[in-house]
Amino acid sequence: MKTASLAFALLCPAALLAQQPHTVVLHAARILDVTAGKTLSPGEVLVEGNKIREAGTHVTHPAGAEVIDLGDTTLMPGLIDAHTHLFLHVGNEANQTVDEGVPERTLIAADAAKHDILAGFTAERDMGTEGAGCADVAVRNAINRGLIPGPRMRVSCNAIDITGGHEDNSGKNPEQHLLSNADRADSTDEILRTIREQRKQGADFVKMYETGRDSLHDGVFTSPYQYTQEQLAAAVAEAKRTGSRVAVHATAEPGTGYAVAAGVASVDHADFLSPETMKQMKEKGIFAVPTFAISEYFAEHAESPIATQRRRESEAFHAAEFKKQLAAGVPFAIGSDVGPFPHGTQAREMELMVKYGMSPADVLRADLINGAKLLDWENSIGQLKPGFFADVIAVPGDPIKDITALEHVQFVMKNGEVIKR
Repeated sequence: MKTASLAFALLCPAALLAQQPHTVVLHAARILDVTAGKTLSPGEVLVEGNKIREAGTHVTHPAGAEVIDLGDTTLMPGLIDAHTHLFLHVGNEANQTVDEGVPERTLIAADAAKHDILAGFTAERDMGTEGAGCADVAVRNAINRGLIPGPRMRVSCNAIDITGGHEDNSGKNPEQHLLSNADRADSTDEILRTIREQRKQGADFVKMYETGRDSLHDGVFTSPYQYTQEQLAAAVAEAKRTGSRVAVHATAEPGTGYAVAAGVASVDHADFLSPETMKQMKEKGIFAVPTFAISEYFAEHAESPIATQRRRESEAFHAAEFKKQLAAGVPFAIGSDVGPFPHGTQAREMELMVKYGMSPADVLRADLINGAKLLDWENSIGQLKPGFFADVIAVPGDPIKDITALEHVQFVMKNGEVIKR
C-alpha cells in the first residue's frame, strides 16, 4: 500500500504539493527586534505552516508562497497579557459571579477570548475564574482544538484563598451561605489537596490570594497577609513537583515578602515591595505584574467623588512605588487584570507603564520576552525567530516611538492562521 501511494505521488506532483504546509510571506514597512529594542526597515516574515521560518528585513520568497503586504505597519510578535479574567465582564464583579451560572459565564469567557485575540493578544495567563471552577480548562481546550478563536492560554481554575479571605462571598448575607469566588484552603494540607485537584482537572499553574483587603492611610499602604511563608513554600514545592508554578495576588508587605521568599513565579499587583523584597525579586528573577489599567478604570468609574479620590490616591502611590521598583531592577511582566474593564482594550496597560517611567522598548521586552518566560513559552513565542510559532501582528507606525500604536492592531496571525486583516 505504501509503495502504491509513493508511485501515485511521483506520477502526480499536485499530490506532493498538497502535502506541503501553506507558505506565507508577510511584508511591512518595519519589523520589531524585541531584544534590541528597535525596529528595522523593511520587515518580512516567512511563515511555513504554523512556524516562522525566516524573519528580518528580507526573507526568501518561495515559489507559490502567498504574499501579504501590510503597508506602513510594523510586524511584531503577538502581545501577551499575563493577568486576565476571561470569566469577568464590566459590571458588579461580586454580583455577576452569583447571578450568572457557569454555562453562561463560559460563553462569556469564549466571547472575551475572541475580543482579546482580535486586539492582538495571542497568548494570555488567566488568573482565576472567580467561582467558575475549572471551566477555563474547557475554554483553553476549545481554543486549542480550533472550536473557538482565542489566545494561547495558561489557566489556573479557581484561585486559592483562606476562609473569609479576599474573594470570599461569605460576608454577604451569611444566611444565604454564598460560596467563595475562590477555592477555600486554610491549612497546608488543604492547600496541597486543592492544588492536586486543580492540576488533575487541567490547571496549568496555581494562583493564590496572599493579601487583602488593601488600605491606604496617610501615605501608608497595608494589606493583611493570608498565607505564611511556610505555607506558600509548600505550595511552590507541590506545584514544582508536577512542572507547575505559583502566582500570587499580593499587594503589600509582609505578604509580598513571604511570597518572594517562598519562590513564587510572579507577584501580581505589587503595589508595595520592601527594599529586601525588591532585591530578592531581582536576584531570583521573580516578576512583578503591576496591573495599572484596572486601577485607572476603577478610578474613572467609581461610584462617588470620594471613592474616585481614594482610587486616585492609590494610583499615585502605586506609580511612585513602581518607579522605585524600576530603579531597584525588579523584573516586570505585563498583565492588565482585564475583565472588570472591557476585553480587547488592555493595551492601555503598556501605555500606563510608559507614562509611569518605563521606556517603550523596555515595556515591549517586559511584555514579549518576560511574558513568554512567565507563561513557560520562552522558546516558542514572544519573538519573531525561526522555529517560533507564527504568532504575528501588525500595528500602524512604530511602537518604539509611540506605544499607543498597540491600541490599533490591524493584522493578527496566530499559529500561522490569519485571524484579522
